[in-house]
Amino acid sequence: MITVFANQKGGVGKTTTAVNLGASLAELGKRVLLVDFDPQGNLSSSVGVSSSDKTIYDVIHGGVGAKDAVRGTEMLGLDVIPSGIDLTAANVELVDTDNREFVLREAIAPLKDDYDYIFIDSPPSLGLLTINGLVAAEQVFIPLQCEYFALEGLSLLLSSVDRIRKNLNPNLKIGGIIFTMFDSRTRLSNEVVENVVSHFGRKVFRTIIPRNVNLSEAPSFGKPINLYKPSSIGAKSYMKLAEEVIARG
Repeated sequence: MITVFANQKGGVGKTTTAVNLGASLAELGKRVLLVDFDPQGNLSSSVGVSSSDKTIYDVIHGGVGAKDAVRGTEMLGLDVIPSGIDLTAANVELVDTDNREFVLREAIAPLKDDYDYIFIDSPPSLGLLTINGLVAAEQVFIPLQCEYFALEGLSLLLSSVDRIRKNLNPNLKIGGIIFTMFDSRTRLSNEVVENVVSHFGRKVFRTIIPRNVNLSEAPSFGKPINLYKPSSIGAKSYMKLAEEVIARG
């Protein structure tokens, strides 16, 4: 299953969720590949992998095969294709490319049978890189911070997903909305959850990821949360989310 994590709003826990959900699934015995398709490369560094070697940029340019760009991580069963700042150039370079929206899909196609889950981390925008992620994926996971402006961004993203489905990828579906950075002490957080659940029902994952300082610290150590602080509420929350993802099939 190829899943893209998308939200045009930055700072919503998109990369954190891709990394830690992937690591939790790997801990449960699944084979997981993380594809860092964000020029910032935060996903790569979050699992302790530098972008000094072959990156996803090299893969989409056709000079490197996808399997040759895969790097292992400290977590057994969790691999990554890293990214780097050179991917920024792809936004411009792809403009004049034939079938430019399908470049990522074609690049990672040889890997599909090697993994139970392929997670694509896209940039916080609705540009060409994110469109490539949505075209390559079978489903989209939407991390949603529990704040007012997140609701406005959600409607824009859903409109974009609908356009992608109609014009480029008819098989794309909303795999689920994931609440992140939840603070049970604030009324706003609870109101956002209630509003989204009332509108989207079963599309919303029951597991809610709370604010947790350990989740913020883990990337600086190059480790997913289940290696950095396995007993933390953050690690337990992502493990519960992983179990829910598996249960949903």
